[in-house]
Amino acid sequence: MDAITLTRQLIDIESISGNEAAVGNYLWGELTRVGYQTMKMPVEGDRFNVYATPPDAGSRTPEDETPPAVVFSTHMDTVPPFIPSSEDATRIYGRGSCDAKGIIAAQIAAAERLRQEDIFVGLLFVAGEERDSLGAQVANEYAAGHFVSAQASTNHKTRRRFLVNGEPTENHIALASKGTLRVEVTAAGRMAHSAYPELGDSAIDKLLPALTQLRAMLLPRDPEFGPCTLNIGLIEGGRAPNVIPDYAHADLLYRLVGPSDELRRRILATAGDQVKVTFPLELPFLRLRAVDGVPTMIAAFTTDIPKLTNWGEPLLLGPGSIHVAHTDGEYIEKQQLAEAIELYCRIAKELA
Repeated sequence: MDAITLTRQLIDIESISGNEAAVGNYLWGELTRVGYQTMKMPVEGDRFNVYATPPDAGSRTPEDETPPAVVFSTHMDTVPPFIPSSEDATRIYGRGSCDAKGIIAAQIAAAERLRQEDIFVGLLFVAGEERDSLGAQVANEYAAGHFVSAQASTNHKTRRRFLVNGEPTENHIALASKGTLRVEVTAAGRMAHSAYPELGDSAIDKLLPALTQLRAMLLPRDPEFGPCTLNIGLIEGGRAPNVIPDYAHADLLYRLVGPSDELRRRILATAGDQVKVTFPLELPFLRLRAVDGVPTMIAAFTTDIPKLTNWGEPLLLGPGSIHVAHTDGEYIEKQQLAEAIELYCRIAKELA
């Protein structure tokens, strides 16, 4: 498969989180067409993960209990809005070009090249990474049932397995990946006519001081991996300019550089008792494996890796820059795409 052509084909199939079925069907069809044993792993509704292994690897199929020693993985979903593909002499543009449809193309191209050398890797493409990692959670449950339990029932020494996860790291290998702690802050009040504020109880007036205090709170810093950071990503509340608001809500996201227990305690204490604080999602900070001779970086973003623990020891790298992911000018360098294919092949050979 030509990686540039495949990247553009994948970009042109809209797959905003929750709507991955079409791109999943395309990948399932293409991988089946070139001879992979390919399965659709149900996730939710019509959504599914795609898991494929080469039939050349003896009797192995995706349903078998012995997985490949190395699995390439990334996600099929994108953030909104949909942006169709285009290209010039050096770059491919469009939503998902670097996060992560170009990576899918590079991983498939690498798997095909390795297959010609009788080195067999698996391919796992999941749904929902940009929202809640639901596809990764389902894949992990699948691995627990098909891989881990089977190994536990035998007396043979467990073979080492590796998961090479793809995210835009400019073909550097990540030494660590920051974690994610999502925080929801909610305030309740009582509606009244805005001409008589004394008759109401403003939820917004409760929320704003809590957010101001949280913004001023000192956050942890790791001398090697940098600071924990905060983003207030969403604020909503109120009914109308002439109504005292009875509801206000904010969604916050902290990027973790260590355990979250002490940070959670400080968030609760700092926000105060005028608001309700909940923690709907956490993905932990991770230290990751390096590979000799490959440049390194620290990933300030979070990946599906914490939800794929049953797939083997994780590595994180891929073409493209995270600095242009999620932007209206998202792109991937064609040269990096080609280099990623070589890099994935090299790493798979070393690990396998």
